[in-house]
Amino acid sequence: MIKGKVVSKTEFLRDGLWSKEQYEGLLVSADQSTGLYNIGVQLSENQVLVVDQTKADSIRERIQGWAPQISDIQRKHGVDIDQGNYTD
Repeated sequence: MIKGKVVSKTEFLRDGLWSKEQYEGLLVSADQSTGLYNIGVQLSENQVLVVDQTKADSIRERIQGWAPQISDIQRKHGVDIDQGNYTD
């Protein structure tokens, strides 16, 4: 996955051996083909912005670093956060 690229949620989760929504709007998927964890911010029901990749030993700190930025990133990409739902 390329950081900064918007991909479909299906594509983001495709190679994932494991995936989780740690914080609302933040998706993490273990990519078995690279051995890395992809971190993405969900922009809509079907779109995810890839924001980071990391190894297993630093995933927790990366998630904690991205969590406070979720709303700002979504706002910059036109997500209506007040709705409580993602809109396309």
